[in-house]
Formats: sequence, C-alpha cells, structure tokens
Amino acid sequence: MMHALWSVVAGCAIAALAACPEPADSDAAAGDAGRDAAHDGSAATDGTAQDSALADRTAVDAAGRDGGWYRPGVATTWQWQLTGTINTNYDVDLYDIDLFETELAFNQSLQTAGRRVLCYFSAGSAENWRPDYGQFASGDLGNDLDGWAGERWVDVRSTNVRNIMLARLDQAQNKGCDGVEPDNVEGIGNNPGIDYTANDQLAYIRFLATAAHDRGLAIALKNDLPQVTALVDAVDLMVNEECHQFGTECDLLQPFINAGKPVLNAEYANSLSAAQNLATTLCPQALSENFRTLILPLDLDDAFRVSCD
Repeated sequence: MMHALWSVVAGCAIAALAACPEPADSDAAAGDAGRDAAHDGSAATDGTAQDSALADRTAVDAAGRDGGWYRPGVATTWQWQLTGTINTNYDVDLYDIDLFETELAFNQSLQTAGRRVLCYFSAGSAENWRPDYGQFASGDLGNDLDGWAGERWVDVRSTNVRNIMLARLDQAQNKGCDGVEPDNVEGIGNNPGIDYTANDQLAYIRFLATAAHDRGLAIALKNDLPQVTALVDAVDLMVNEECHQFGTECDLLQPFINAGKPVLNAEYANSLSAAQNLATTLCPQALSENFRTLILPLDLDDAFRVSCD
C-alpha cells in the first residue's frame, strides 16, 4: 500500500495512552512524558534513552545554538498540536504547541526527551480568549479575521501592540521555549481594516525576529509567501499552511531550503482516511521538495496525523 511509506496514526490523548496504539513513527527509546507528569515536575524518561535521543538530533539541529539560539536544519521533523492534551509520543525533533497553554515543566519534559519546543502565538491578531486581550487599545484593532470568531487584526505599527508581543516573547523565554511561531503576520491581502503597508508588515516581522533572537529564541515565518525572499535571512524556519492546496505556492518557499532552513508544511483533511488518500499523491511531491509535510485536522487536535516522513 502506498501510504505504508508514511507515518499514519489516529491521535489520542496521552493521558489515556495505555489504550492508544503506538504511533508508527515513534521510537521506544525516546522518552514519553505526559502533560500531567510534566506539571508535577517529573518526566518519565530513561537516562540512556535521553542520551540517545539527544545524540540522534545532532545532525538535524545542524548549527545547534550557534549564535545564541536554536537553528533547525532542513531535515527537522515535527508535530503540530494546538488544542487538547498534547500527545508527546511522536518521535520527532520539534513540537509546535500553544504558548499560553504550555508551562515550563512541560516544555522541559519534551526537551529532556530530545525534542525542541516551538511556542505558537498570534502576533497579527487579538484573540478575545487570551489573558492579555484587555491590553489591546480600541485603536489597535481592525477587522475580524474571516472564519475565526473572536479574533481581529491588529495594527502592526502600534507601539502598544509591539509591547504586548514583547511580553509574549518574554513569556516564551520564561517558559523555556526554543523558539516561537508568530501567526497572522500577513495582514496585507487579507483585508485587515487597518491602513498599514507591505513595508510596515516587513518592519514588524523583522522587529519580532530581532526581539526573539535577543531572547535566545528561534523564530518562524508563518506563511506570508510574497515576502519570503525579503525575510528568509531574518528568520530561522518556515511554517506553512496548504501550499500544495494552492497550486504553485510551494515554489515560493524554496529559498528556505536553499538557505538550509526547514519548511514545516501542514495540509488539512477532514478524516484519517481522507488524509491517507491525499498522502498517496501529495507526499511524493513534498519529499521531492524536501519539505516536512503533515496532513492534519484543521482543529490541530491530534485526532489523526499523517506524516510524509
């Protein structure tokens, strides 16, 4: 079967792991630390397994922390989960998880198991469920994000917005994140309802990159394909959604591969079976591009996962 070439798993909460099948791409030697154990300050890892997991990632991390922050290599494998209890059982190099929903102890448990931690937050929008939402001024807010209730574009020129984002980067540093994934930085072309320019957007992303690096954090560019060439040297990796879904968009991401930086690509499906079917045609293309592609549910809740690696 074609999809036997790729890692396929229906997700389940690690809290009920005894009833869950082992993911096809997991390695028994890699430590498995659940969120509950992490919050207790304990990590279910074996010392030998820890050493092995860390050694295995030497080649993937390439430049390691040279220059003061984590610099992932093109071959970096990943898992992306933003909702639900985090399934820590995947044998990957990098976990991309929600900044507000994680804690230092949990991140440390992943790192002890040989993983890196990328912490997600929205840098281009205000989400009314976040604890710092009240810090946004009315003048900072633009139009609603299409399809995302309770979320509005923000003015990337605003000193107040920038200060809120600096505090979020401080939070990422304090929680021991290896890097950050600032989302919604491509307001241009998406009707933000705020009169900022493409150059304003570039300046904002560069501001975030400098501030992240000053804190010893790697930073991802999220989508923003028209500005890839201008930003590839300022950031450390690309997190892209659905470039394969939209025809030739993936070609615009090649500058990252050429620079030795990973393209972490997510495509979406409605079910595990649909993801498996999509993988038969999508994964050969993704591998030829040297992208690290996952096919996931839109909710990013680990209900299922198909990896092209």
